Amino acid sequence: MSFRGLSRPNAISGMGVADESKTTFLELQRKKTHRYVVFKIDESKKEVVVEKTGNPTESYDDFLASLPDNDCRYAVYDFDFVTSENCQKSKIFFFAWSPSTSGIRAKVLYSTSKDQLSRELQGIHYEIQATDPTEVDLEVLRERAN
Repeated sequence: MSFRGLSRPNAISGMGVADESKTTFLELQRKKTHRYVVFKIDESKKEVVVEKTGNPTESYDDFLASLPDNDCRYAVYDFDFVTSENCQKSKIFFFAWSPSTSGIRAKVLYSTSKDQLSRELQGIHYEIQATDPTEVDLEVLRERAN
């Protein structure tokens, strides 16, 4: 049995979270300056960075369009809705987007780094792990939020 390569740093461990990622999340959460934030892993920096933000007027369809078809991403979405008691509410959803068409390496990298990011982003109400668009349909959010 060979153990060659075990002394090298593991490519899938040690991903940090960029300060900008935390700050941008707080802007979404507290100041409502963003509707959503899409994060990606920057392997050269070994950290999760902001890829894109959506302004408060953007729709859920705009958010979905910002998720790549063939690569993994993390995202948070500030979902506004009205309860059955006619109260305006807002819930923050965390998405672990891992489409079935993405590569194995990306899937492993994102799945092993997810917990670190979700620990850093305090105030997430719901988490959704999705592999295809049907799992992130707007109705899924409505059902979870109510």
